[in-house]
Amino acid sequence: MVGKNVLEFKGSQYMRQRLILSVVSGKPIKITQIRAKEDNPGLTEYEANLLRLLDKLTNGTWLEVSETGTAFSFSPGALIGGTLTHECCKLRGIGYYLEVLMALAPFCKKPLSIILRGVTCNQKDPSVDSFKQGALPVLRRFMVIDPGLELTIKKRGVEPLGGGEVHFVCPSIKQLKPIQLKDWGKVKKVRGTMFALRVSPALANRMVESAKGVFLNFIPDVFFTVDHLKGQAAGKSPGFGGSLYAETTDGVIFTSDCVSDCSAQSHSVPEDVGRNAAHALLDEISCGGCVDSAFQSLACLYMALTSKDVSKCVTGPLTPYTIKFLQHLREFFGLMFQLEPYRDPASDEFDQDDNRLRLGVNKVELTCVGIGYQKLV
Repeated sequence: MVGKNVLEFKGSQYMRQRLILSVVSGKPIKITQIRAKEDNPGLTEYEANLLRLLDKLTNGTWLEVSETGTAFSFSPGALIGGTLTHECCKLRGIGYYLEVLMALAPFCKKPLSIILRGVTCNQKDPSVDSFKQGALPVLRRFMVIDPGLELTIKKRGVEPLGGGEVHFVCPSIKQLKPIQLKDWGKVKKVRGTMFALRVSPALANRMVESAKGVFLNFIPDVFFTVDHLKGQAAGKSPGFGGSLYAETTDGVIFTSDCVSDCSAQSHSVPEDVGRNAAHALLDEISCGGCVDSAFQSLACLYMALTSKDVSKCVTGPLTPYTIKFLQHLREFFGLMFQLEPYRDPASDEFDQDDNRLRLGVNKVELTCVGIGYQKLV
């Protein structure tokens, strides 16, 4: 693969972003110096697994990896979709792969129906519960109609052996509509699920009590369910954890996750896991905005690919991952977002004398004109 149209990058960071935008834009990429100076150089097992997933999702993809695995060239094929099954690497959660699927699925030629097997909740990636409660509503806002977008958790599984299974269904969407999201309202209820896999059901109840004790100081409408699975539905490794979400009066969802430490060096206490999940959700609520911080990049992608009209969205402080994604959008599509500080009318924290945009402090109003992207027909 030789040519001036090949975009070249260095290092393993933000590889998912580059692969997503390569497939959507149709532009080939070349990534070099992948962990070249580390003890274990080259692609990891989960990155190679992701490349195999993209190969299943497309038709005509061309991939060449160097002998050492520290460089590869990727020329994307056409997004096809269809009915698929994929065994995810257990070193990362299923959420690692769901981010890619949710970015690409709306633009597949055929409706996507895929079964993913692996780890449903870990300490690195958003859980499948967070994607179900937090990411799907973001995509629905960009859809004219919702003919069957769904994420079903069939089995749960934690590290190290996994054993979880989820079913993701995304319809074929002709084009995304532009949005105007400026109001996120106030939190009206808190919900969540605590799970205990191959351990005593009492652990889940203890997590519920500790998490509920935190939220009842602020809001009365708090309800958590307990998911104590048995047999194959409980995965292959013991563990416990929870996924919480808060819904606002304007339909905005904030999420948080916490799972027990599976390492042999330490043991998690259920009360601590519940409190940590609650405090993580309170931190997310305090950031505000119309999109959960974990799914800011997905919202930016959808805004960029809408019809040729203006989209606006207010977010909390931009994460470093989102900032890099905006830079990648400029490289692949030549599209630039307008970023402005947003003053929350309900808050006095904004400094009137300092209107400079502080990405790590202020809420940000993102504005862009969609490129009018249309999928392969």
